[in-house]
Amino acid sequence: MTVLTSALDPAAPDHRANRDAMLAKLADLDAEHAKALAGGGEKYVARHRKRGKLLARERIELLLDPDTPFLELSPLAAWGSEAPEYTVGASLVTGIGVVEGVECLITANDPTVRGGASNPWSLKKALRANDIALANRLPCISLVESGGADLPSQKEIFIPGGAIFRDLTRLSAAGIPTVAVVFGNSTAGGAYIPGMSDHVIMVKERAKVFLGGPPLVKMATGEESDDESLGGAEMHARTSGLADHFALDEPDALRQARRVVARLNHRKAYADPPFAEPPKYDPEELLGIVPGDLRTPFDPREVIARIVDASDFDEFKPLYGTSLTTGWAALHGYPVGILANARGVLFSEESQKAAQFIQLANQRDIPLLFLHNTTGYMVGREYEQGGIIKHGAMMINAVSNSRVPHLSVLMGASYGAGHYGMCGRAYDPRFLFAWPSAKSAVMGPQQLAGVLSIVARQSAAAKGQPYDDEGDAALRAMVEQQIESESLPMFLSGRLYDDGVIDPRDTRTVLGLCLSAVHNAPYEGARGGFGVFRM
Repeated sequence: MTVLTSALDPAAPDHRANRDAMLAKLADLDAEHAKALAGGGEKYVARHRKRGKLLARERIELLLDPDTPFLELSPLAAWGSEAPEYTVGASLVTGIGVVEGVECLITANDPTVRGGASNPWSLKKALRANDIALANRLPCISLVESGGADLPSQKEIFIPGGAIFRDLTRLSAAGIPTVAVVFGNSTAGGAYIPGMSDHVIMVKERAKVFLGGPPLVKMATGEESDDESLGGAEMHARTSGLADHFALDEPDALRQARRVVARLNHRKAYADPPFAEPPKYDPEELLGIVPGDLRTPFDPREVIARIVDASDFDEFKPLYGTSLTTGWAALHGYPVGILANARGVLFSEESQKAAQFIQLANQRDIPLLFLHNTTGYMVGREYEQGGIIKHGAMMINAVSNSRVPHLSVLMGASYGAGHYGMCGRAYDPRFLFAWPSAKSAVMGPQQLAGVLSIVARQSAAAKGQPYDDEGDAALRAMVEQQIESESLPMFLSGRLYDDGVIDPRDTRTVLGLCLSAVHNAPYEGARGGFGVFRM
């Protein structure tokens, strides 16, 4: 009785139009992902290969268990950045993969991009990866080949960059293993990556780990030295003791890294669930659900039916606060509570319903999944007098103080305080992904431009000045264009406001991988401590 029924007609003109629009967006997304895969470009990739070295993703592939997935995170980092030298992907690959049966957080420098040097976006991406590892108790494996900080941007890296080393020590102190595999340069501040890792593997005649290279040593002390005596793998294995394992080449280093992980005795907090029945509806149909015009509502149950186990969903308060769908399901065998926006706007009833539902999930220790398509909380005299502020605050209070893991997916609009109430980035969801159809900003482009126009018009009237309607039209058009471009998912993903823009058809798989990662760490819902709910 709780299996969702679908009213979707894949042959309907609107579904086909939505699908075509989504496929066009996915083609654009693929083109941007290809830039990240290309690294520093053909010239530098060829030079790297000529040196007999593997590319970053090739190293990851050899590290992972055969035929297991790799959930790459933030692949569009630095997209649209003002500095052209900051390539898409930020010269760093991060993600979650399985090594010897253990889910690990993996980072790999891309040495084809400025020698793997870290820029401000690399730093943000690395810090986000560390946050994920700490929250979910994932062992960290660093595949290192980096010249350290990108010196022209040092003013943006040096001070906040110290958090990388702080995180490594905190991970270790929390009993979360850290492993560094050094393939090439790991110099200056970068030398502290192996220096602060629990386990270190270095490649013969390739790894170079030192605080100061021969030129700097010459300038600072007048001493003549060479790379090998200062920081070579053999020296660190035989003399300094920094290297725990000495590898003959890159495949040998990755083999040894797998053996280190095999001996960690690292266990998940919860056992993996049994095999789960897939949804009863074709995930291909997810491409045609979200309209091109986000002002057009769609039923989120059509999405839920295509991502949860057996399309089985027990809805909570289905007749109350109907623009927010809430209910219980399982996803790849993991129990979840789902909050999904139905018609965009959140009213007082929806806010109170959400707060109660979040409390119930915390009582039962059930993770929450937020599916965004909201224009925010309702405005207007009737709704202000009805208490929309305190009811919206109640929902945000519940989200803020909930202690079960949260996952968020931006499907359509995610505007204003509705983005907060639905657990946007500032509310620390364990993972947050976006569909190519998503948009997020303080409000829609037309609304924001219109507000600025009204304020400017009122200001001119108060001063007794004529209003320039032609200039107003030009201003509105400019503002709308700016807000539209800044609310698109690739722009937001480039700034690491999500963990990636995903194909809607991959949603179930991505969420399943995230839920599996989440269950490495023990968690317990809040039994109280939600603060004061203004009634």
